[in-house]
Amino acid sequence: MEKKLEFTERAKNQISKITKSDAKKYFRIAVKGGGCSGFKYNFTFDNKVEKDDILFDQAVIDKISLSIIEGSTIDFKKEMIGESFIINNPKASASCGCGLSFSV
Repeated sequence: MEKKLEFTERAKNQISKITKSDAKKYFRIAVKGGGCSGFKYNFTFDNKVEKDDILFDQAVIDKISLSIIEGSTIDFKKEMIGESFIINNPKASASCGCGLSFSV
């Protein structure tokens, strides 16, 4: 069964841009416990793919995190207050104002 995540062109372009250096080979997306709504998105960089990771071009996500955000769309937004990756997660029943914390 294929795991589904959608990346917008803006997100793909930004991930490609930031993973060109050897120090930032992969863009890692993870879901961690915490935040004001129960879970929070975590974006980091990695140089390796672990055995429980799923690879989406230059983005990697572990299987447990993927099960929580499967069906989501990953986007990258540039606004006056800054730039950030945004996850539109249809499984999220609530989220906080910052958009990084959510509950399912």
